[in-house]
Amino acid sequence: MKRDKDGNPLIERYSANDRSNHWFTAICFVLLAVSGLAMFHPATAWMAVFLGGGQWTRILHPFIGVVMAVSFGLLVARFWHHNRFEPGDKEWLKGAGEVMTLHEERVPPVGRYNAGQKVLFFLLVACMLGLVLSGIVIWRAYFSFYFPIGLVRFAALLHAFCAFVIIVAIVVHVYAGFWVKGSVGAMVRGTVTYGWARKHHQRWFEEVARKQRD
Repeated sequence: MKRDKDGNPLIERYSANDRSNHWFTAICFVLLAVSGLAMFHPATAWMAVFLGGGQWTRILHPFIGVVMAVSFGLLVARFWHHNRFEPGDKEWLKGAGEVMTLHEERVPPVGRYNAGQKVLFFLLVACMLGLVLSGIVIWRAYFSFYFPIGLVRFAALLHAFCAFVIIVAIVVHVYAGFWVKGSVGAMVRGTVTYGWARKHHQRWFEEVARKQRD
């Protein structure tokens, strides 16, 4: 059994493959956000410097998008079954305010992920699908000439909208990760303490503890 520096027992929350998949996707997201913003408005055009200038930004953005879509797809395959909605999730969402005020004991105990994390998961899936489909339509070098101009213009708007939503969602995701102390460490080291698991994901903790006893 793994233990922290103080000798407290630890529970594995994410495997090495889970973590590498997550961080690779995160790096791709940052590159796409920066390059996308660089092409979106003159005020953010300076961001093109991070990918070698405007021309390289236009060339690399869609290819990085393909890589991220594949990496994100692997993440979805890994965590899909953990994000299915269960009895109690609706009540958790109604009591989300209690969680925000650090009174998690007043909402139903959750499994590996709470209802808020599940909503975020499916929002990211929907946005990613929108980005991929619209991105294919507006990819001028290879595909856009196959589609009518009206559809290309609509796809450009959809791409910008999905990009905006996914950027906001990721900002919320990062903030929540730092707000719930120990969450970022779980994705860095792969483990959490018994106390963290019991406090934030009681049903998941009980399932893991039961398996360890067996």
